[in-house]
Amino acid sequence: MKFIKTIIALAALASLSATACADNLADIQKAGVVRIGVPQDFAPYGSVTADLQLQGLDIEVAKLVAKGLGVKAELVPVPISSRMAFLQTHKIDLIISTLGKNAEREKVIDFSQGYAPYNNSVFGVAAIKVAGPADLANQTVGVARSTFEDLMLTDSVPKSTIIKRYEDNNGLISAYVSGQVQLVGTGDFVAYALAEKTPANKPLLKYIINVSTCYVGMNKGEPALMAKVNEALTASKKSGELNGIVKKWLNVPLPEKIATTYQ
Repeated sequence: MKFIKTIIALAALASLSATACADNLADIQKAGVVRIGVPQDFAPYGSVTADLQLQGLDIEVAKLVAKGLGVKAELVPVPISSRMAFLQTHKIDLIISTLGKNAEREKVIDFSQGYAPYNNSVFGVAAIKVAGPADLANQTVGVARSTFEDLMLTDSVPKSTIIKRYEDNNGLISAYVSGQVQLVGTGDFVAYALAEKTPANKPLLKYIINVSTCYVGMNKGEPALMAKVNEALTASKKSGELNGIVKKWLNVPLPEKIATTYQ
């Protein structure tokens, strides 16, 4: 009898837990607001205008998703290094901030279908010849902490490589512009935007670390919210709205692989 009562109690707890997780969508819709973590120092995905307004690809996608949920978007600027912590501590409901997917991250959060391209690469000054990880021996490479570039370079470069980690993209950009680092690991489109700021010393592509995709991140166990986010993204792909956003900010069309993936 004790065993049966224990089983019933555990089942009830599991049911309550599942209900609580699934109810996040209902809570968002009841409040009329979804809190979305976005970048503010990662142009062209997210930056701040002269009049302190957020702009960029991720900003427009966040508004698109909120519209699909039928609520207003509360945009919360989050540092790249702590965006997942913001999500897991429920300071935000979703991450739309150049978030890539890998096995480790999939253990702790869930991911929507992809919504934009994002290649992770090494860039640097013309004078330094680099064609692959081995050429980074005894070199210093700057990265934004906890990004894919940080994780993948850590796993692939020689032990003699010095990886300088900055707390956010602004720190990384400042370090390159000031000459503190001459090689950086970052996203292709971010580097192209940086090149516009430093035309005399623009970062040149050395090699692609990984061909990646941006996803919307959310906490585990929220199937209703996941379905609604994917529904919004699917509708924007079929209507061409998402392709228009990507072309506006990245000057390339939405890749077919992303455009035709609906889950």
